[in-house]
Amino acid sequence: MSAKTLLKGILAYQAWANDELVEKLARMDPSSDPGIRHAAIRLTNHIHVVSRIFAAHLKGVAHGYASDNTPDTPEPRALRTALAEVDGWYLDYLETASEQELGDPVAFTFTDGDEGCMTRQEMLTHVVLHGSYHRGEIGRMLAEIAVSSPWDTYAVHLHRFEPARRLQGEREPAEIDGDT
Repeated sequence: MSAKTLLKGILAYQAWANDELVEKLARMDPSSDPGIRHAAIRLTNHIHVVSRIFAAHLKGVAHGYASDNTPDTPEPRALRTALAEVDGWYLDYLETASEQELGDPVAFTFTDGDEGCMTRQEMLTHVVLHGSYHRGEIGRMLAEIAVSSPWDTYAVHLHRFEPARRLQGEREPAEIDGDT
């Protein structure tokens, strides 16, 4: 599997997982555990802002953010739309980037002023891993208030969108071990 194919899969996973999470946050009662709900939305907004920042780095343009979050907290529905837009941008970007371009280094400045340099594929991977890390953090927060978080693992995503993968489990054990 090429790096581009793998990146396409994990970026599609990210778009799905972000959508599942924000939909869950939107359905939460704002008056029930407002502190945790607010913190979860803030952290989801942080995922969005960092995604926007790295998209700007990939485009070679200024991102306009002074930090890795915004002063205001968006409503979940607006955040859902914004995340879908940036997640779509990443998928579109990958369609136009060549394998060679993905290996190109990009120098940039972090919001704290530190300098950085990553290849384009490292940046794409960072965006996915960053979002996954924080979605896990949000899941832990939701568990504290007895709200189940979406079951958003990469394996769940693959099997939901490619149900034929489930059929692989119907093979005989000898076939799985390579004895046939």
